[in-house]
Amino acid sequence: MSVVDDDIQPLTFSFEDDGLIPNNPMPLLIYKSAVTFGNGQPEEAIERLFGANGWGDMWRNGIFDYPHYHATVHEVLGVARGQARVQFGGDRGEAIQINAGDVAVLPAGTGHQRLFASHDFRVVGAYPPGAKMHVTRPTVENHLAALRSIPEVKLPRTDPVHGRDGPLIRLWK
Repeated sequence: MSVVDDDIQPLTFSFEDDGLIPNNPMPLLIYKSAVTFGNGQPEEAIERLFGANGWGDMWRNGIFDYPHYHATVHEVLGVARGQARVQFGGDRGEAIQINAGDVAVLPAGTGHQRLFASHDFRVVGAYPPGAKMHVTRPTVENHLAALRSIPEVKLPRTDPVHGRDGPLIRLWK
């Protein structure tokens, strides 16, 4: 069983295009301690939350230790176990500590890279309906292609934490 704090509001972070990682004018959203876990499997609890809010095509793993982004789709990362320090937004972005229960929602193009993780770090990732995820490395050629593809990525219809009326709907325009 998991519990979502209905009053939790996300922290927002905006990152400029750095010439290799495009980022996105829409902010990265981080819900700190959004989900508390009872007994059971936290991965399954996060999958139920994301699925109930229309975000599917899920996976379980960690976060790559090299800089990358997704130019064709938005992504949500729910921390099921452990903790990590993640560089969001590329070299000129920000290193942010994420812990079990935190949820990060990345608009298409947002750079991310794991800098450190505890041995038990585990993430559930998911995507809104639409295009498939592709891992994109920061190169000049990929950047140029991403500048064309990112504006074409459709806005999600729901917030992966709070559904149809969640903060994402008003923060991502």
